[in-house]
Amino acid sequence: MSRPVRIGVQLHPQHAPKYGLIRDAVRRAEDMGVDVVFNWDHFYPLYGDPEGAHFECWTMLGAIAEQTERVELGALVTGGGYRNPDLLADMARTVDHISDGRLILGIGAGWFEKDYQQYGYEFGTAGSRLALLKESMARIADRLAKLNPQPVRDIPILIGGGGEKKTLRLVAEYADIWHSFADPDALHRKSGILAEHCAAVGTDPAAIEKSVEWPGADKAAEFLPLGATLFTVGVGGPDYDLGPVEEAIRWRDSVNPESVAGIS
Repeated sequence: MSRPVRIGVQLHPQHAPKYGLIRDAVRRAEDMGVDVVFNWDHFYPLYGDPEGAHFECWTMLGAIAEQTERVELGALVTGGGYRNPDLLADMARTVDHISDGRLILGIGAGWFEKDYQQYGYEFGTAGSRLALLKESMARIADRLAKLNPQPVRDIPILIGGGGEKKTLRLVAEYADIWHSFADPDALHRKSGILAEHCAAVGTDPAAIEKSVEWPGADKAAEFLPLGATLFTVGVGGPDYDLGPVEEAIRWRDSVNPESVAGIS
């Protein structure tokens, strides 16, 4: 492996009627030794009661940045059509400073139609949303270069999705991390396509970290030969049971035998 295995936790910001439940889950996750704390960027629950409790993504990231000391943090992923991209770049720069350089800027094209309809955004088509994401990535990069003060570090860009013609091209052009929802066979095939896009734009595919959802300790090793090193466990409210995260951390430490828990 070219880089150590890392474990993320995605705390779904839904069905938690008080923010304190999420704050406590963040504390427990960092104390447990996770490498990254993610949330997601939606306005309504994705499962359970569709009108259940839900909190907004980026204000929460500011709070997580202030609360934590070690973990990286970000959205898995920001809806590309929900915010002016120049504003999003400024928000990311600000959260990066609050966290002293621990932000990951995760972004995707968006897909949850209810978010768009209820908040007055144009849903369009998959093609139009990807076109908007392409435009947004260029504007985000341009705005980040102009901001004063500059980000603490070159903020890593995570792009989520697996579209072979357009999304993977954007990954090749802009991403430091690629989050795929693919199984091992599909990840192998899509990695080859990503490598072709990287060759076309002059990017080293080995420089792009591969991120996947946690498949369980019995299956995670199947992803290692494919280059996946960031595994994220999804956890829902209101209880935020981190038992599966403990399993993932034990597995991480078994394949990173020289690592200190939580520090890659």
